[in-house]
Amino acid sequence: MFASTLSMAQSTTGSIFGQAPHAGAETVQIKSTTGVTRTVSIDAHGRYVATELPIGTYTVSLLRDGAVVDSRSDISLRVGTGTEVSFQAVVAKDLGAVKVTAATTPPIDVTSVDSRTIITSQQLAQLPLQRSAEAIAQLAPGVVNNSGGYLGPTGQSLVSFGGSAASENAYYINGFNTTDSLRGLGGLTLPYGAIEQQEIYTGGYSAQYGRSDGGVINMVGKSGSNTWHFGAQVLWEPDFARADGTNTYYTNGLPTSPVAGNLYDPNSKNRQWTRTYDVYLGGPLIKDKLFLFLAAEASSQDGTTVNSVSSAQPYERYHDTLPKWYGKLNWNITDSNILELTGASNREETQGSIYSYDYDTLQRGSFINYADTIKTGGDLYTAKFTSYITDNLTLTATYGKIRTDSYDSPGGYNSSLTYLSNIQNQNPALNGGNPISNSQITESLYNPNRHDQSNNLRIDLTYQLEQHTISLGIDNQNARAIDQGSQTSGPGYYWDYEYTTTPGVALIPNLGVGAPANYPNGASGYYAVQYIDSSIASVRSAQRAQYIEDKWQVTDRWLLSLGLRNDQFIDYNADAQPYISQTKPQWAPRLGFSWDVNGDASFKVYGNAGRYYLGMPLNPALNAAGAYVATQQYFTYSGIGADGTPAGLTPFSAAVSPNNTYGVLPDPKTVTAQNLKSEYQDEFILGFTKAIDNQWVYGAKLTRRVLRNDIDDYCDVQAIENKAASLGYDVNATNSCYLINPGRANTFTVVDTSGVYRSVQLTNAEFGFPPLKRQYYGLETFLEHPFDGKWYGKIDYVFSRSYGDTEGQLRSDIQQTAASTSIDWDFPELMSYSNGAQSNDHTHQIKLFGYYQITPHWLVSGNAQLVSGNPRNCLGYYGPNQTDPDGYGSFYHWCGGQPSPPGTYRLPWNKQVDVGITYAPSIPTGKLAFSLNVFNVFNSQTILNAYPYYQISPGTPDPLYGSAVVRQQPRYVRLSATYDY
Repeated sequence: MFASTLSMAQSTTGSIFGQAPHAGAETVQIKSTTGVTRTVSIDAHGRYVATELPIGTYTVSLLRDGAVVDSRSDISLRVGTGTEVSFQAVVAKDLGAVKVTAATTPPIDVTSVDSRTIITSQQLAQLPLQRSAEAIAQLAPGVVNNSGGYLGPTGQSLVSFGGSAASENAYYINGFNTTDSLRGLGGLTLPYGAIEQQEIYTGGYSAQYGRSDGGVINMVGKSGSNTWHFGAQVLWEPDFARADGTNTYYTNGLPTSPVAGNLYDPNSKNRQWTRTYDVYLGGPLIKDKLFLFLAAEASSQDGTTVNSVSSAQPYERYHDTLPKWYGKLNWNITDSNILELTGASNREETQGSIYSYDYDTLQRGSFINYADTIKTGGDLYTAKFTSYITDNLTLTATYGKIRTDSYDSPGGYNSSLTYLSNIQNQNPALNGGNPISNSQITESLYNPNRHDQSNNLRIDLTYQLEQHTISLGIDNQNARAIDQGSQTSGPGYYWDYEYTTTPGVALIPNLGVGAPANYPNGASGYYAVQYIDSSIASVRSAQRAQYIEDKWQVTDRWLLSLGLRNDQFIDYNADAQPYISQTKPQWAPRLGFSWDVNGDASFKVYGNAGRYYLGMPLNPALNAAGAYVATQQYFTYSGIGADGTPAGLTPFSAAVSPNNTYGVLPDPKTVTAQNLKSEYQDEFILGFTKAIDNQWVYGAKLTRRVLRNDIDDYCDVQAIENKAASLGYDVNATNSCYLINPGRANTFTVVDTSGVYRSVQLTNAEFGFPPLKRQYYGLETFLEHPFDGKWYGKIDYVFSRSYGDTEGQLRSDIQQTAASTSIDWDFPELMSYSNGAQSNDHTHQIKLFGYYQITPHWLVSGNAQLVSGNPRNCLGYYGPNQTDPDGYGSFYHWCGGQPSPPGTYRLPWNKQVDVGITYAPSIPTGKLAFSLNVFNVFNSQTILNAYPYYQISPGTPDPLYGSAVVRQQPRYVRLSATYDY
């Protein structure tokens, strides 16, 4: 058997290879239902290969002197994989006959050296799944719902691969990168019914691709064929069949002005119902030449949400529309040249009305204002050209553009009113025991032009040289964030009410924030904080990469994959000045092997070792490298106005900022440590897959991931100035924070008072930091029964650990979205006792899914996940004396004066069981089906993220500590009807 090619990760193609008799006049013809035809030669060893074939269904024929002598039909390619089609020798008497045989592909792909799961459109039609790329991805072992509750650009819940942060994944549609460029949180995805295949990479992908150290979601859309098809689907998720949510209560005492006793958030009063309409049409515009496929999805979601007692938007009635469309043109210009044009759109628009709410009687009150009109998501357009220059040489070129909007316009906005936060902490002696608020529901204002845009150019050249498949190419991407950021509403500031039970103790002495009791009206411990924020700017980045790769079929049973990738990243600030320029070689070697042990694709042993670089998202250019303002000023007060704002104010601090964020754009030469290195991770995989009589497949895999380098911000400006002073430099920095490689020595560029650039180095000991650590190991085992016309099933179990002192780009436990500028590494005290199990650590994961064809008309299906709980952190004030040395509040890994490293506490197991049943009656024309799916059958509403803050001030417990921030969705039902022709 000959597996001379390995198709590429995140590609839109597959390959066909095999053995065939060779007497000198034989060739192999490969023809798809879309008219793509290739005729390839057979080498002297009886081997042939056809690479870069578009995904589809093929007929493979053995030709002798141009006549078909043997044939295999219904060969379905899977994206990124090789499919073997071999021919036996044909005796002379049969030379003129056509012999057609159904496809019998080997059970195991011995051409792959990576770790992936491929879900086809046929499987999607059978399984009870939420309609998102991320829900599909969770069918893959080691992929779990993220612990931070992070959402993608159109509201989908994001996932974590192998312990990595939710921002470290890459998304592709038809080979084009659609990943969110601002923070890396998700990407654009296809309408559910337009998905032909979804590829989920959990490791080991080719040198042709990078910019991810988590996982990859690669979606391949459907294409038209020589037969016209159309269809429609209607789905309904009724409110009456949705279980009530679980209310959230205060768990650690009560605030001083409780609104409704110990009730914090009455989730049981939330209501939601959804309607979705899907249509598609595909077929030939010109038979064998030009094909069209169109799909559209219109989903609307209505509901009411009762927010928490502290929200400025107590009760919201909303209407969401989620339009999606997808279109593709395939043009077979000639047998050797193919052009593919793709367009796709994935958007969400939300409108609503805000009402008051009586939390005691649980009844809606009077109209307050209109909710913000929010429009997110965007459009992409791509073109891909493939040229089979010769049998052995293939050229592909892909170019595309994407734009995603972040429009947010307040409804009925009144600029004369001031936004209020935490009114439940008002002094009860001044409000009669009932918090006083106003109708300002808008905290932040956004530029209406706020959006992101990017383009991507790929050029790949593949050459087949005997046992070598050699590929080389470029992968260039440019991204822009336009008018991103926000500014405070109303008069340009908002008020936050707080209190302390130790009013005689200075709140943040190093920032000059004293003790409230030392000022008029402060002896009771009540105070108010005035916040001012502003950060609107436009920034961009340029990412370049080159690669070369050799897939070497050493013997009939051994395949080696040898690759080398070089990435370069340049990031620009709001003045279009580069503040990061990583243009020196960043070599990312990739080495993989596949051993076809028995030579018949029934037993494969494989392994992979690789390095993966990750470019920074655009987000740091808006904060660490930006001119943003984020200040707080502390006041005591003697009264509360009718509009809820504090009156009789006495300041007990200036406008302060723990991060020195006073609106000064830093010199780009000083923003980062010198020779800043990109984030990168090393990964090692070793596994096997084995078939049992073509009825069962089982296997196991070991994975090891080590984060070697990270980028984050460091905000102890005073430490740098002190070191500069010890070197004889007089420095007064205006930087807010510096981007560094944490856990090691860094050298800073600073400007002294005479305008001269100076170099100042801090060792890791001088930083006071632990070494950088994020490590993951996992043991995966699985057992699968391929579909045999009757049933399909798969079960897998993963034992894993993700541990260290950083999650990566994010901090899921505190739901921080500022990728690569998390709270970690800002100050040494924040990293005290930070080593432990990280937020996406789940020791045990069990997944089971499948379907059973009871009769030709009835099918049942199921999907179950049992996942052990992730860490529940306890964050408090620093050290045994519970101080706040950095002005961050209750963010230290100390709990009530005791060390509290991550993983000290755990959340319970979460269990999700989804089931479905489908009835497909016989009808004269086409196919009709009715389905009922029940999600979360047992209505498990386990806490997925718990409120981590133990205190609101030193010695003052936080009433919400340990309460639910994110839970499993309640049980709900989906009804659907589908017609295909």
